[in-house]
Amino acid sequence: MVKRIYLKNGKRYYLPWGFHLNEDLLPLLKLKEALQRDKNLSKEAKLRLKWFDFYQKTKNVSLTCRRFGISRKTFYYWKKRYNPFNLKTLEDRPKTPKKKRKPEITFLQEQRIIALRKKYPRYSKFKIAILYEKIYKEKISSWKVQRIIQKYKLYFQPQKIAKIAKKRQKAKKKKRITELKKEKRAGFLLCLDVIVIYWNSLKRYIFTAIDYYSKIAFARMYTTKSSKSAQDFLKRLYFLYQGRIENIQTDNGSEFQGYFEKTLKELPKRIQRYFSRPKTPKDNPINENFNGTLKREFLNLGNFTPDPQKFNQLLTEWLIEYNFNRPHQALGYKTPIEFHFQHQKVLPMCSSSAPS
Repeated sequence: MVKRIYLKNGKRYYLPWGFHLNEDLLPLLKLKEALQRDKNLSKEAKLRLKWFDFYQKTKNVSLTCRRFGISRKTFYYWKKRYNPFNLKTLEDRPKTPKKKRKPEITFLQEQRIIALRKKYPRYSKFKIAILYEKIYKEKISSWKVQRIIQKYKLYFQPQKIAKIAKKRQKAKKKKRITELKKEKRAGFLLCLDVIVIYWNSLKRYIFTAIDYYSKIAFARMYTTKSSKSAQDFLKRLYFLYQGRIENIQTDNGSEFQGYFEKTLKELPKRIQRYFSRPKTPKDNPINENFNGTLKREFLNLGNFTPDPQKFNQLLTEWLIEYNFNRPHQALGYKTPIEFHFQHQKVLPMCSSSAPS
């Protein structure tokens, strides 16, 4: 066993177990403290801690500010707050007021408003506020009336209101396409939409998809506008792009719910989904433009037939023309495939391998 040698007061001391308290244990404890000190800190607080770690090494405020791109005013503000024994001082303070205003509604006012609302269930909060003033000779604001209505759920159709509120809450959780920062590569974002065709007493639905960057497009007709049809279309897209799809954009239609949403979660590669805003066609301009092209250059030239099998054969031939031969002004008059080959090494989609 190797012996540890250390000096104390000029004399040599030997430890047979080869371990020393000051030389071995203390550095380990310091390393543990360094790893744990910023464990529970936010991202912003960790960055500020780096400022002061760098400042402790250099003792130069100007150099620290230039290194991290901050002003001297910001540095001194946090330096004044910084306590090395309490790293929580580098956290942002809550911006909500310490004392919040509370609604000043008395019990008597509540009972009067409840009685008026039950008597006039279809009256708005403004009408009830006016009636309240006329009857009780006391002015009350409409927002107080609204708070009582919400508190006791005094709605004319509570089930319908609850359903609407649930729908709005669900809509808030949706990722909107405006949140996505577009990146210039094929497969990064596929935009989906549906064209509805009316033919005599029949309806047909063409699901369309186009790559936001390369403009490579795909389409297929179905007899129903259901989530089952959308599910089939999604699987075909995933096969054609060989799984190289990062994000998908759809509208808020029911066809992109149910089976479509379930399949999106079950695919081997996780695909992020973004929604267009309701009644906002400008959120999906690339697909809207492709739909217009499909109508002008294919449907309006007499290529429509209600038979899905025959129609999809003709549509596939036109898609080959669109992707391989048709020059695109937005791509500098190159075809989508030519443009794609200039920017990607591997082609994500091949018409010859398309499932029937």
